[in-house]
Amino acid sequence: MAPPDPHQVARFAADLAAIWDGAGILGLAVSGGPDSMALLELAAAALPGKIAAATVDHGLRAESAAEAALVAARCAALGVNHAILKITLGSGNLQAQARAARYAALAGWMESGQIAALTTAHHADDQAETLLLRLGRGSGVAGLAGVRARGRVPGSPLPLLRPLLGWRRSDLAEVIAVCGTAVVQDPSNTDDRFDRARIRKAVAEADWLDVPALAASAAHLADADVALDWAAQREWAEQVERAPLGLTYRPQAPRAVALRVIARIVAELDGEAPRGSAAARVFDALVARQPASIGNLVARAMPGGWSFTKAPARRS
Repeated sequence: MAPPDPHQVARFAADLAAIWDGAGILGLAVSGGPDSMALLELAAAALPGKIAAATVDHGLRAESAAEAALVAARCAALGVNHAILKITLGSGNLQAQARAARYAALAGWMESGQIAALTTAHHADDQAETLLLRLGRGSGVAGLAGVRARGRVPGSPLPLLRPLLGWRRSDLAEVIAVCGTAVVQDPSNTDDRFDRARIRKAVAEADWLDVPALAASAAHLADADVALDWAAQREWAEQVERAPLGLTYRPQAPRAVALRVIARIVAELDGEAPRGSAAARVFDALVARQPASIGNLVARAMPGGWSFTKAPARRS
């Protein structure tokens, strides 16, 4: 197998340097798919001896063990330390469970192996597809916001890096073609039963769509999401007060900010953040001076502001 093109390696090194100081071992999340295997090839060429890789085996498909073994074999050939992290999922929302369990396993691997940062292969096409998917579902700013180049591993303070956000899927396919790397092809990526697969096909066929521009819009929305969070924190500090039975909110900010404050109130009093649509319904009711329920709480418009209290226990 051949090494990646030197120009692509230099591009990757520059993109990574823009978000990481290079101190310590860089961890790679490698599923075996074309994107993550391209990440592995680029990182191995750019940072020899300074990377480690992990593959999470969810056990959801019969092929998963063989796919993890494929990654292990390529890592061995590249001289990269590799770990297979096996997880078990329960019943319920498997996608949400798998994501949470995957990141928890990766965080544990990082801590035990003294990995400085985790890197994933998210790229511009991923950003564009997610934006289009969520536009079709009527998502708000938080849902439309793209992932950022540097963040935190979900549920952990550990750094999460995405140096490929400026790359197209086709760029990564070129890396795989040059290297001749064997990859895993997930059948769900072309299965029209899944929304993302249909969106992916539509984007590929619509040559008038500018994927980098869509990805840039997702990044702008991520900036807006951060700004709204900042405003909501200020609104909370200035307009939310403890009350004998709950919290009182005297709204001063625009609706988008107030919705985030309401969501935080519900999370604090009821233990779980509500959906955006539920917070919006409560906001509209309170503006109309009508009481509303959300979770186990009752919200009322009072002369001194909006009160949020636990709903009275039902008599058996």
